[in-house]
Amino acid sequence: MSSFFRWLRNNSEHYLLVAAHQKLAKSQGAPAPRPPKGVKEIFWLKIFAPTYSLLPWPLRNKIMKAMPGSHRKTWAPPPRLQGPAV
Repeated sequence: MSSFFRWLRNNSEHYLLVAAHQKLAKSQGAPAPRPPKGVKEIFWLKIFAPTYSLLPWPLRNKIMKAMPGSHRKTWAPPPRLQGPAV
């Protein structure tokens, strides 16, 4: 995987997780993670994460499949059923 896509995936995962923690803390009345500091964190938490959450799943899925990485692997089909279960 190229270093750009690795960087993009790592940052995406990290800041989507932080945004989820913020949302959960707010809904539960718990202390939230610290507010974003700097342009990088503000972009990822105030622009990227909310935009990503608004995208419909089919579009998110297409974007992920277009990027190189382990998330492109698919599950093997389930084995064919043979005879009764008992």
